[in-house]
This record gives sequence, C-alpha cells and structure tokens, in this order.
Amino acid sequence: MTYNVGIVGFGARAGLWKHIHHPQEGTAVTAICDIAERGRSDACQKLPEALVTSDLNEFLGSGLDAVLVTTSDDQHVQPVLAALGKGIPVFCEKPLAISIADCDAMLQASYENRTRLYVGHNMRHMPVVRQMREIVAAGRIGPVRAVWCRHFVGHGGDFYFKDWHADRSRSTSLLLQKGAHDIDVIHWLANGYTDRVQAMGELMIYGDIADRKDRSTERMPDWFSTDNWPPGSLTGLNPVVDVEDISMMNMHLDNGVLASYQQCHFTPDYWRSYTVIGERGRIENFGDGPGDSIGIWDRRHSGHADPDEVVEIGGGDGGHGGADPKLINEFLIFARDGGPTETSPVAARMSVAAGCMATDSIRGRGETLAVPPLSAEVLAWFASGQVG
Repeated sequence: MTYNVGIVGFGARAGLWKHIHHPQEGTAVTAICDIAERGRSDACQKLPEALVTSDLNEFLGSGLDAVLVTTSDDQHVQPVLAALGKGIPVFCEKPLAISIADCDAMLQASYENRTRLYVGHNMRHMPVVRQMREIVAAGRIGPVRAVWCRHFVGHGGDFYFKDWHADRSRSTSLLLQKGAHDIDVIHWLANGYTDRVQAMGELMIYGDIADRKDRSTERMPDWFSTDNWPPGSLTGLNPVVDVEDISMMNMHLDNGVLASYQQCHFTPDYWRSYTVIGERGRIENFGDGPGDSIGIWDRRHSGHADPDEVVEIGGGDGGHGGADPKLINEFLIFARDGGPTETSPVAARMSVAAGCMATDSIRGRGETLAVPPLSAEVLAWFASGQVG
C-alpha cells in the first residue's frame, strides 16, 4: 500500500518532496495545500497527479498518512494543530514557530492527541555537526564547559531582508529565525538547554536603505545575486525592515555550561564557526561543508598552534551535505513507527524559547531573562518517543 504524504506550503523548502515521492517504493506525495497561486501552480507542474488545493480541510480529508508543513514560519501553527487534531503525523519545518506560546500549543496538541510531531532541524544530520558531536561523545576533550558559535551570514541581505523575514511581525527576529539551527546545535553539543539568556543587537546596515519593493509574488532565487556588494548598496528590500542585522547572545544552560552565539548578516563570507571547549581540550571547525575540517587541540601549547589532529568533514548526496534526505527518511520511519529520533520537538521548542527571550532582552535593556520550562507531562510524552 502507498504511504500518502501531503505538503502544506509549496515554497522554498517544499523541495523536500523529491526525497519523499517514490511511488515505486511505496511512498508518494499525493496532496499539496497552498494559499498562494504560485505555490499551487508550481505544485501542479512538479506533481501533476497530486491533489492541489487552497482548502486545508479538503487537503486533510484526502486520506493522508503524514503531512509536511513548509509554510513561512508564522503560518506553521494552524496546519500543524489541524493535522495533529485529525491524528495525522506532522513534519514541521524549523523554527517550530515564532513564539513560545505557539510552540507549546503544538507540543500540547501532540501530547493530547497522541499524534507524532517531528521538526525539520536538518543540521542534526549535517556531517560537520554530527562529527563534532561524535568527538565530544568520545570524551576526546573531556566534559564540555563552553560552546561558542559565530555565524557569518554573508548572503543575509538577499536571503532575509528582501522578503517577509525582515518583518518582525512575521519572524520575531533573525536571532530566532536563522539562529534556531545554531542554538539547537549548541544545546546538542553541550547536552543541555538554555535556562537564562542575555543579548544585544542592532539594525546597523539594512535599515538605512530606502529602496524597497513588494516581493510577495517572488522567491529568493528570483532576486539573489552575489554582485550585491557592499551590503549598503542593496536595492529592493522588503517594505518593512525592523529586525536586527547583527546580534549576540549569552546563554547559561541548565547543566552549567556557558554558551554564546553571534550572528551578522553583512559579512563577506558565509559559514558557521563552532568552538567547543572541554576540560581536556577544544574543537573548532574551519568551514562547515564537505572537505572542510575540524581541528582538535588536546595538548598544551605556547601561543598559537596548529591543531593536534585534523578531521575532514564528510558529505553526502542531497541538500545540506546530504542531511535533507536523511531527515526525510528519519521522519517517514518515525511517522509510521514512533520511537527516538535525532531531531527533537522539545529541543526545537527550547531553541525557539531561547531565541524569543534573547530577542526580548535585545529590545529591552539587555536584561538577563529566564527561559520558561515545559510541563512534566509533555516532557514525558516526547521522552517516550511519542509511542502510546
């Protein structure tokens, strides 16, 4: 029998359909729901045999076994809650939502309906992250005491300031939207969740650009160009630009680990630098793609020193260093059978919660703020692998 999968929101991340639609192997995308005409048109071209509709009720009533929600971030909550309410397992693209309340509503709905929820934190399947986690788990650098991440978002102007991402009413902040990945990775590498956070940030560059354009019918590939340099020369920004383009946050984790995250959207280069410091050494990546490297220092040196060991970062077929097909494969197995997964709705909620409270700190007076915890029954449901 065919396992029928539906997709809500046929935009940029809907390309994941390619890793699902294998009718000859028993899995097919059979329905798409999108309120935008362009999304429906693209879906009809890519998947001509599927139901394509703008009606969520029609979509959910079409006999689906699982649903992917790949809408814009502010539109996740309604289709997720609707699908969970009908007992249909859900894949929700990251970030889980743009507010703590919406995240908690989704986790509560999964718990109350005993329906499986999965979050698309594909970086947990990226080779650079997995290899760093393996080094930490092997005890090479001893117990982790600090994690630092610098994120140089060299394409930030094109990726995030020419569409809805630049509007805080739709994204909360880029510290949340873009940083949800990195905060989750920090938590995973440190084996803990943020319980207190303090942050600062500013809109330094893109807020001064007066050239604006409504791009609601366009997508990022329609306007992206590496010729846009320096950042202040960009044109056609979103009509509303009120999110920070540089931000930095300090985190205290519930296991005592200290962490920091810095994000800049006007750097000339585009990559993440993770540093993990343990009691007996440290690791740091140089580049985050296939063929780049992870340095390990676990002997004493005087001044600057080359790594004591260098590990090459692996790769794989598919997006994000081969992470996307692994992500979808894990979801499909989980949707059918339940059980533990590398991604975690609780972890996804905690990364959003840290990002939301950091944003509140930025837009307040840089205060240290507590991250609200989850209820015991919800934590128990997800700890069980959502089987029951």
